[in-house]
Formats: sequence, structure tokens, C-alpha cells
Amino acid sequence: MPERFNRVWLVPISIVVLIILYYFPPIHSRLSWRLESLRTQLRYAVNPPEEAVFQPTEQAQVNLAVTKMIQTLQGTLTPQAPAETATQQPGPTLPPTMTTTPLPATVMLENVKYEHQHGRLNYCGPANFSMALTYWGWDGDRDVVGRAVKPTDADKNVMPYELQDYIIDNVPGMSSVVRYGGDIELLKRIVAAGFPVIVEKGIYETDVNGKYSWMGHYGFITGYDENQDLIIYQDTYQPAGAEPGQNRKIKTSTFIEGWRAFNYVFIVVYPNEKQNEVMNLLGPWADDQWASQHALSVAQSEAQSLADIDRFFAWFNVGTSHVALLQYADAAIAYDYAFNIYADLDTNDSVRPYRMMWYQTGPYKAYYYTNRFADVINLADTTLNDTIAEPVLEESLYWRGQAYYMAGKTELAVNDYRAALNVHPQWVPATQAMQDLGVQP
Repeated sequence: MPERFNRVWLVPISIVVLIILYYFPPIHSRLSWRLESLRTQLRYAVNPPEEAVFQPTEQAQVNLAVTKMIQTLQGTLTPQAPAETATQQPGPTLPPTMTTTPLPATVMLENVKYEHQHGRLNYCGPANFSMALTYWGWDGDRDVVGRAVKPTDADKNVMPYELQDYIIDNVPGMSSVVRYGGDIELLKRIVAAGFPVIVEKGIYETDVNGKYSWMGHYGFITGYDENQDLIIYQDTYQPAGAEPGQNRKIKTSTFIEGWRAFNYVFIVVYPNEKQNEVMNLLGPWADDQWASQHALSVAQSEAQSLADIDRFFAWFNVGTSHVALLQYADAAIAYDYAFNIYADLDTNDSVRPYRMMWYQTGPYKAYYYTNRFADVINLADTTLNDTIAEPVLEESLYWRGQAYYMAGKTELAVNDYRAALNVHPQWVPATQAMQDLGVQP
């Protein structure tokens, strides 16, 4: 009897022991990403994410508005502000003067403490942000940053503003600036003056699930070589080997193609005492509104000159720039057209950037602030249900929650806020939304 009793209990006891061992930190850190990878592969096999398409619901209005916008860009129609456009903001201030000292042909910044992202899930943000801080003597590493900006493995992406908030809250004596619409000459000028630059760009790589596709990725620019037309950067994704991540070199044209996907955004981290120097280096980009207006002009031009996926990115950037300028109705029209272009792209993995909404939230803001709550919900549904193995994008959950609330579905809104906080505990937007409703996070 005792022997039989022991056999009966052997299986459940073994399961409990395995569960306890799995959550033991050293073991969990090694196994969790493998289990998530397996789950993702199975989900993608059944529901290929590159086939997911979001279509704006107000299609008739979209077609008319887009036609007018295109005619405006081509100079065949006098621009008229849409009825829903936000109140016009004051014009940009006079930009500071910019030094014109000739730049050296090659630059390679020293004292860069390289960090990779391997052994952690989706850690390019923390690793790049850490390098930007340690360059100036900060005593920390990717894990210190990651615990604050990416507290769970489920969190897929860290936004630029999260780096800014981290510095404000945790790194006394340091500041940062984020701008859209950068260009290569500006990057070279900043780097040549001794300031490395973080950029966010698109890349095509084989991910941890073995799927070759487009994804967003940060890069830490620490040099350039004009003689060979190269940008030099620290690539946290590449392991040591034939193409090591440290001091990786990339053709300028290839770099620009990837950078375009994120509206040429760049981040400069610097000590407070170097504020004036950084502003002088930025020149007109020191003015946030000027930079966004410049980014809009670049995107509008590229939307007319480029084709296929690059045209999609350009129209998406038109929307993003309008959002930065608080011109939400114009932004919504641009995003509508971008999503229509996306739907016509080849479903091949190497063409459709199905992860786009993992990294950028401009469409949610544009649709939300033009009272297109159904489009916010539908876009979030497509993103959370069809492009990712589990609905763990806190930004998509948050904006869907906001739209649910405006549609009178408060319970669904609270569920989304709570889901967002499961992905990113104590995340301020979701926490504040719940407090506004009088609900405990």
C-alpha cells in the first residue's frame, strides 16, 4: 500500500518540483524565452502575421481626403485645413545659429562600452540606452536600465520617451533630446563633436523564432567614414563573429533606408553642463516644432518620389509628423493612406513590416483625437490578435482601453488597462487611466 501510494503521488509532486525549478531565476532566465519562442512559432504557423491587414472603416471619407492631400502635395490644389484639424500652434521660434566648421573625413569615438542584448528578450532598448549613459561615465548596465523601462520579458519594445523619463527620474546631471527628421550630415556633425547618437530604424533579420522579417531596432552611432561612405554603429543584436556588433559598419544608403521607417528619429544623451553645446550642434533641430515640420516636409516629398514599402513608410511618417505637430485630422488621413498601401504590399515576409505598430503609436493618437474610436479598436485588435503570439503590447492595450471608454465600454477599458500593467507594472499611462476611473490598478 505505501509503495502504491508513493507511485500515485510521484507524478504530481514531480510536476510541482519542475514548476518551482522553472521559476528559479537562473533556470527561468534560460528557459522562458525558449518556451515563448516555441509558442510563437506555433502561433505564426497557424496565423501568419504578414497576412494581417488593417483597413480604416471610414473608407469613403478616406478616399476623398487622400485625393485632396495628394493634389495638395503635387501643387494642383490650394491647401485647406480639414474641419477636424486641431487648433493651430504657434510657429517655430527662430532657430539658433549652426557652426559650419568642416568635419573630419573619418570619426571613431573612443570610450564606448559595448553591450549586447543576448540572454534577454527584446533588450535592444536597454542595451543601447545603457551605452549612451556609460559613455558619459554612468555606473550601470543594460539590466539596470531594463528593470525600470522593461520590467517583464513580455514587454516587446521601449519607446524613446521612456529613455527620457528614465534619465529624468534616475540619472541626476544627465539630459536627452529626441527629434524627428534627422539627416546624415546632422548625425556626422553631432558625432564629430564627441556626442554619440541613438537612432531607431528598421532591419531585416532572422528573429529568435527563426523567422526572417522586418523589425524595429535601436542603433548607437559612434562614428563614420566618408571615404568609404560608411556609418559606424554599435549593433546590440549581432553576436561576435563574421559581422560583430561592436563597431559595425553599414553603407550610408542602407542605413538611410532603415532609418526612414522611424521618421529619421534620433536621441542625444548628454551631461547637463553640455546643454548649450548640444543645442548649437542641433542648429534648427534644437526647436522641436521646427524639427517636426521639417520631418513632415521630408516625408511629404518622399511620399511622392518613392514606391512600394518605402512609400508606405513615407506616408506613415507624414502621419507621425502631423501627430507631433498636434494636427490629428491630417495625421489620420495620412495613416489611412499608409495602411491602404500596406494592404497592397506583397505578403512575403521580406516586404510587409507587420511589427510596425509594436514600435509606433501615432495612428492610435490620430484616430483617437479625431473621435474615430472604432478605428482605434480595430487597429489594436489587428495588432494584438494577428501580428503577435500573445496580446502583450502595453501601448496597444492602453489605446484600445481609451477607445473602449469613450465608446461607453468601461469594463473592457479597465480590462485593457490591467492587461497593460501586467506587461509593464506601474506603467504611468495605464495607472493614471485607472486612477481617473476611481479603480485600483
